[in-house]
Amino acid sequence: MRRNDRQKDRDFCLNVIDRCTHGVVALDSGEKTPYCLPLSLVRAGDVLYFHCALEGRKTELLAKNPRVCVTFVGKDAPAFVPPGMYTTYFESVIVTGTAEMVSDPQEKRDALRLLCQKLLPDRLDGFEQALAKSLPVTAVWRIRMDDICGKAK
Repeated sequence: MRRNDRQKDRDFCLNVIDRCTHGVVALDSGEKTPYCLPLSLVRAGDVLYFHCALEGRKTELLAKNPRVCVTFVGKDAPAFVPPGMYTTYFESVIVTGTAEMVSDPQEKRDALRLLCQKLLPDRLDGFEQALAKSLPVTAVWRIRMDDICGKAK
């Protein structure tokens, strides 16, 4: 990190991750351009979870190379500071890690429940019905966080 004065500690990073409704995940496409996509993520300890279809480009790429980079942006507020400075006040976190598909049915259920609790905590009344319908056609992946760094201004 070039600006060490903006570097934040692990607790700050985890707080940003927990507040963000999504992160942008970068995958190795095997081509000149990486494949980046926004995903709804939830954290449990040192693991991030996301859900997706059982097959598709994302799962194909992860099967070839499970190494990922995830970026979270918390606050993002452009500002003009008189007499003549433009800046942005921000919070960001970058996580690198390894993704793997979750095979244990209970871990899948738990991860999906955590995700719903994070995104729609007041609407868990329909969780079991939705789970029964979607679980057979839904993949859940975990990303083990190897490195985490954050900064803010």
